[in-house]
Amino acid sequence: MAFEAQFTGPPLAESLLGDGEDIGRATDPSALLHHRPAVIAFVGMAFEANIAAGPGVLVLSRDSRRELTAAAKDAARLGYRGIISFGVAGGLASDLRPGDWVVASAIVTSDKTHATDLAWSNRLRDAIAGANYAPIIGVDIPVAEPTTKRALHQTTGAAAVDMESHVVARIAAAHGLAFTALRVIVDPADRTIPPAALLGMGSGPRADGAAVLRELIARPAQLRRLVRVALDAYLARYAMQRARRLLGPHFGLTDPRVPELLQSSANQDDLSQADAASYRSPA
Repeated sequence: MAFEAQFTGPPLAESLLGDGEDIGRATDPSALLHHRPAVIAFVGMAFEANIAAGPGVLVLSRDSRRELTAAAKDAARLGYRGIISFGVAGGLASDLRPGDWVVASAIVTSDKTHATDLAWSNRLRDAIAGANYAPIIGVDIPVAEPTTKRALHQTTGAAAVDMESHVVARIAAAHGLAFTALRVIVDPADRTIPPAALLGMGSGPRADGAAVLRELIARPAQLRRLVRVALDAYLARYAMQRARRLLGPHFGLTDPRVPELLQSSANQDDLSQADAASYRSPA
């Protein structure tokens, strides 16, 4: 089966750790679906796309929201039912450390809680020993401060936070797709993300290396914390590579047409059939 990844440019982890691999840009996701990928994987960063790519998987990144909506619409028409949010996340629960996995029991958004597909999520839990099963909250801007992380955990019960899972939840609800989220912790709840790292994240899948360097030159005291971020990113990347090998084709969704994986809207606390594209772009 054909697979593609869509992104444009190095995330912070790549800037600090290096990753020479590149995958071609998919210009027509609906055409790619005719090669019969069974799962759409939505990621935030380019290195996540490289890891997610594989047989039966169409990979789209955060700068591809329109393409994601189009691919989800075509996937439903062609009978392919799976969409997964995959990549790194910030820890909100105090016991989660870099490299720990969270399989989402639900995705928390600003106004709803979306239950993930139980059968698919259980397959992920079975494949990844020690994975936590807990809610994940989706946000539009990075959560950098421990006080904010603690508040989110206390008010929502979410164990982790990322910038893609809420997008997946809304689009999956609008197009009747089974969905789940699989996220590895990259920054724990007690760690502050330095400003240089935040400048590098941006709204696209690759970091602005020049902005990171300028910030470091202006405030060199951040260097130690930035090195800590790089070490955490290395642990997360290693965990992602290992888990991806364990999951194999289709991210564990071996046959998306099996009835147990077709979760009806009655079993999901999802949004109404609103315009799936009406979310804010990550800042």
